[in-house]
Amino acid sequence: MKDQLSDQGNTGRVVALLTRDEIDFIDKLSKDALFSTGHKLSRTDVIRAFIDAVKINDFNGNGVHSKLELEKRLLSIMRIPLQEPLHKLKRKRRLR
Repeated sequence: MKDQLSDQGNTGRVVALLTRDEIDFIDKLSKDALFSTGHKLSRTDVIRAFIDAVKINDFNGNGVHSKLELEKRLLSIMRIPLQEPLHKLKRKRRLR
């Protein structure tokens, strides 16, 4: 484990409180990788990959006032068009 972290440079600990749905999503990505390739991705690997992917686009938080605005900006750099407002999509997802 120490060798793995030394490749990453200086590391720090972040405590994130996620919903059960968010954790399930990360775990599903990890299991998909495990079953398709035989390699397990840890939750930390998945979260780091998300962050590294966003950093490549030179993403910043200038002018962002809320989590919703941040999500919209992230979706725009992923070129995912919104058919309806984000808060309605989230509400539908929770009802399933």
